Order: sequence, then C-alpha cells, then structure tokens
Amino acid sequence: MDVLDLARFQYAATTIFHFLFVPLSIGTIFIVAIMETLYVVKKKQIYLDMAKFWGKIFLLSFAIGVVTGILQEFQFGMNWSEYSRFVGDVFGAPLAIEALLAFFMESTFIGIWIFGREKLPKWVIAFSAWMVSIGTLLSAFWILAANSFMQHPVGIEIVDGKPVLTDFMALIKNGQLWVEFPHVVLGALATGGLLVGGISAYKLLKKQNIEFFRKSLNIAMIVSLISGIGIAFSGHSQAQYLMETQPMKMAASEALWEDSGDPASWAIIADMDTEEMKNNWSIEIPYLLSVLAYNDFEGSVEGMKTLQATYEKLYGEGVNYIPPVKTVFWSFRIMAGLGGLMVIAAMLALFFNKKNKLNSMPWLLKALIWMIPMPFIANTAGWIMTEIGRQPWTVMGLFTTAQSVSPNVTAGDLLFSNIVFCGSYLILGGIMVYMVIRVVKKDPYGQVDVEEDVDLLSKEAFGK
Repeated sequence: MDVLDLARFQYAATTIFHFLFVPLSIGTIFIVAIMETLYVVKKKQIYLDMAKFWGKIFLLSFAIGVVTGILQEFQFGMNWSEYSRFVGDVFGAPLAIEALLAFFMESTFIGIWIFGREKLPKWVIAFSAWMVSIGTLLSAFWILAANSFMQHPVGIEIVDGKPVLTDFMALIKNGQLWVEFPHVVLGALATGGLLVGGISAYKLLKKQNIEFFRKSLNIAMIVSLISGIGIAFSGHSQAQYLMETQPMKMAASEALWEDSGDPASWAIIADMDTEEMKNNWSIEIPYLLSVLAYNDFEGSVEGMKTLQATYEKLYGEGVNYIPPVKTVFWSFRIMAGLGGLMVIAAMLALFFNKKNKLNSMPWLLKALIWMIPMPFIANTAGWIMTEIGRQPWTVMGLFTTAQSVSPNVTAGDLLFSNIVFCGSYLILGGIMVYMVIRVVKKDPYGQVDVEEDVDLLSKEAFGK
C-alpha cells in the first residue's frame, strides 16, 4: 500500500473507532437525564438507582471517547498536514468553540453531577445531568459544523489558493449542517436507547431486578422509537439536500450510472460492474427515487456518467470524480435497513411491555440483546457513506484527498503508526467491553432479590 492508502486507512480506523463512543455518550446521558428528572418529579428511589446504574456506562464511554478523540487529532497533524494547512483558517473557529465551550461545559457539569449528589438538592443534580447532555449536543454541533464545511464549503473567500473565513455565521447557517446534525443526534439517541434496552432485556431474561429493568427498558424503547422515526425523516431531508450539493454521492448511493427515467426507480439491490460502469441486474421500486429526491412521483435523477462529464468541465479533466460505488451503495442500505429494524424492535418491545407479556417472551428479549450492536453498525455505515461518497474530495470542489496527505511522511512511518494506533484501539475497546460487562453483571442494589422477582414474574405471566 502507498502513503495515500495507508493514510486513508488510518483516518478510517481512527474516525470509526472514535465514533463508536460519541453517539453512545450522547444517547446514554440523555436517558440518564430523563431518569434524574423522573426522580425529582416522582420522588421514587428506583429512578435515582437507574440514573446511577446507567450513568456508569455513560462515564465509561465518555472517558474512552475523550482518549480516542485525542488520537484522532494526532493523525490529522501526522498524516494530513496539507489538509490542515488548507482548512486551518476555517476549522479553527468551530473546533476552538467546541473545546472551550462544549467540552469544558460537559466536564464542569459532570463534576457537579458526580461529586455533588450528597451535597446539593436533587433538582440541581438533574439540571447538571441535562447540562452534560446539552454539552454533548453542542460538542457534536461544532464538530459537525466543521464537517459540513467539508461537504458544502460556505462563508469563505479563496486567498492565495486557500479558503479564508469571511462569514462565520455562514458556517452556522450551512444547510448541510442542519440536515446532518439532527440525523447524527437522533442516531446517537437510538444508540443509547438500544444499548440500555438490550442490557435490560438481558437482565430480564436472567430474571434479575424485574421492576428496575422493565422501567429502564420502557424509557429506552420510547427514546429509540421516537428517534428511529426521526432518523427516517431527517435522512430523507439529507437525501434531498444531496441532490443540490452532492449529486454524485446521491447517484453513487443508487448505483445510477445513466440518467434515470422519469419517474425514477429506487434499487433495493443491484449487481454492479464498476469497470464497465453498469448494473448487470437490479431489483427496483418504481417512483421511489423520485419521491426521495423531490417529494414527488415525477422527476429524473442524473447518473454518474453525466455528472462525471459535468465535474470535468467544472474542476478539470483527468480525475475520476466517481466515488467507490459499491461501498456507498451498500453502506446506505445497511444504514437504512438497520434503522427500520430498530424501529420495529422498539415498537414490539413497547407493545408487549405495556401488556406485561415481555418477560414471558424470551425470543423477543433475545432479539433485543442482539439489537445492541445494530445502531453502532448503522452509524458506521452512515459515516462511511458520508465520507467515501464525497471522494475524491476532502473539501468538496476545493481540495482533493490526494492533495491533503502529508508530503514528508513515508509508508514505513504510516505502517508503524497504523500498528500502534490499531493496537491502542484494541486495548481501549477491550477495556471498555470488560468494564461494561462488570457493570452489567453487578446488581444495581448489590444483590438480587430472587423472591421479589419470582413473585413479579408470576403476577405478569399468570395474573396472580
């Protein structure tokens, strides 16, 4: 592998691993804040115990997320120095605000939330939990403001071949940000919800602390269901925005080589021949691509061949402007398919939990356990589509990935740093899994009240 390929591999590994923990932190602290609020409002000890229990998992994910974020910053300086020089004037503002405002806000209120519990009123602790949650959202907002500039550059002038920020508000008003931010946040809430729901299902399957984990599961599944439905709508908004700003990504996500007919059909699956630039066969749903692109049953979509010719006129010939089609196509379908599966799982769990039948349905509890990794896979697939679908650009229309790589780094340097980074990720990932398992295995109250749980089970299963 050459320098560019190794640098790309390290960027992918760093970003994907870091993004396993970011949505988990956002989602779990949101659920914990709900539990803290329920404790204030209902004054029931069980909600405080729930907040403490699930708060441990949030703190673990937050800690690992901070460490992986630092590693991600290092690889920008090491491998992508030309990119850093190119976008430094633009990226400096949102990234500085993220560090100075959002991160310090999170850290401050985490301290109050953890260490002030025995000293401060319970409403202050609940408020602190919500401020931590808001801090995670603000952190995501400013990071996505920077990423949205990469997708759709705004608010700049090109001076001496580099973008100079002339309108800071344009970064905040960037349309890409306002379709990307809700989608990412809702995905994060679904991640937290399905993790809490899956662990709760495991404990219910083991017949441990039934009331505690039934309530936990109910809150988690409500969050998962609402966010899952929101993901579908926000994803639709993103698709329509892509038609305006990144039509090549949209065409690649549909394996659309030639211009579509009118109306345009959406391919469920396709056998793509990327060398011949055609699909050998595909299974399509009529009208659906027109609906996705225009909210209308009419309308055609430009294919990748047409867009390649357009891009050659805009940006110059001799460059392949078509991204890796198979990767973009399948990552979109993995993301969308798992999103639909998550909504169905949440609906079933809420329905049968309301009817007090969930504990007598081990197949559904097992299914919820298997749902734990699904939002992580869906989030990863979404980011793969977002970043790879923009290739060959790092900053759309302004700077390519080939131009971004550090000029003095060698393949040997990158091979060594890849080994070190990936080894670090394996260690950190192993620590995270081990610590979460330790938390889950421990009873929230220190012991399992078997008689109480058996009594509750018999009431739910037999109505006695």
